[in-house]
Amino acid sequence: MEQLTAWLDTASGFIWGPYCLIPLLLLTGLYLTVILRGLQFRQLGPALHQALIVRKEHGAAGDISHFAALMTAMAATVGTGNIVGVATAIGLGGPGALFWMWVTGLVGMATKYSEALLSVRYRVTNERGEQAGGPMYYLSEGIRWKPLGRTLGWAFALFTACAAFGIGNMVQSNSVADAIGGAFGVPGWITGVVIALAVAAVTLGGIRAIGGFTSLFVPAMIIIYMGACGIVLAFNVSAIPAAFALVFTDAFTGSSAAGGFLGATIAQAMRFGVARGIFSNESGLGSAGIAAAAAKTQEPVRQAMVSMTQTFLDTLVVCTFTGIAIIASGAWHSGAVGVAMTQLAFGTAMPGPIGPAVVAICLAMFAFSTILGWSHYGSRGAEYIFGVRAILPYRILFVVAAFLGSIYTLDFVWLLSDVMNGLMALPNLVGLLLLSGVVTAETRSYFERQRMGN
Repeated sequence: MEQLTAWLDTASGFIWGPYCLIPLLLLTGLYLTVILRGLQFRQLGPALHQALIVRKEHGAAGDISHFAALMTAMAATVGTGNIVGVATAIGLGGPGALFWMWVTGLVGMATKYSEALLSVRYRVTNERGEQAGGPMYYLSEGIRWKPLGRTLGWAFALFTACAAFGIGNMVQSNSVADAIGGAFGVPGWITGVVIALAVAAVTLGGIRAIGGFTSLFVPAMIIIYMGACGIVLAFNVSAIPAAFALVFTDAFTGSSAAGGFLGATIAQAMRFGVARGIFSNESGLGSAGIAAAAAKTQEPVRQAMVSMTQTFLDTLVVCTFTGIAIIASGAWHSGAVGVAMTQLAFGTAMPGPIGPAVVAICLAMFAFSTILGWSHYGSRGAEYIFGVRAILPYRILFVVAAFLGSIYTLDFVWLLSDVMNGLMALPNLVGLLLLSGVVTAETRSYFERQRMGN
């Protein structure tokens, strides 16, 4: 086991290091941004309007509304990365890391758009009458050389089904148990039972149940968290302009040592900002396309525009609230690490144990929502490999894993899921590059028809 753990640690370091996945994700996003002529900037307003008015396309194929598909995807991405990941990026890379998170989010919107468009374009109707789609389908059906496409599609499905148990389940339930136990003294096994029952109640009902629940739960948890961040920002309002200035200056000059902060170079700010930005919004991993494929729509471009707002809301909005609260409060140079830094920032505006308790509750909600989103992703991966008969057994195992994650230490699971996450992205990025012509053709056709009034 020790040898396997060491091998996984090495593999994870390489896959997520500066010479493999991170530059590939960024360059793919930049390439898609160029060939789409900055669509994420030109169409952001209409996309947000389409996403947030909860528009339905009556008579269109699909299982859930545009909004429900968006909320299912956001359930998976608005998670611990928005609280712990932002704090970690700033703690290791300085305030400038937040700037590079923004950059990652902006180019990642083009990636997310392309994933969603292809997922709807190549989705199929399964034996249960549901719409199934995602990278495994556009890889196998879209790539002309079928042996390559089917191999990549199968690999993506396998990595997704495995990664869902780790980063999308056991790691999250463990975070919930730690947060609730630390704040309120609740034993891990009790938290685990509650999580497992709640996950079963939602996920065993399939994508319609997941979409219906996340449509209510995800907006509520985001509003609660941003409201709490707003209190911190209001308490430190005079420091907000300087905080934003620090983000921009430190992104290109590095951060000098201050208080408990040891200082950071430009390279560190870029490295940790990009890495944590990708971890937070998952652009390039392909996972969100699985949720997008379930949307009721006749137009792949329409759902793709809705889906790209996920990255904007996750990274440019929620992560920004966390980051500016940490910087404006001064918590970033305290020497605290991870969630403790965010709790310290909240503690500047909320007396006694209230601040840390609020962070713990928000962390628990974010982690739980991640479990729900990834349960759908993982079951679709299992379905692709084994057929629809695998869906129910997979979801039952998923519920059991949610309980186990709350009571066991997970160093090995962390490493394994980290590697599986990275391996998900590799075939997906190959598919996005090979099918970029389909993305541009569909986009051009849609907007030409819009201009002609069709």
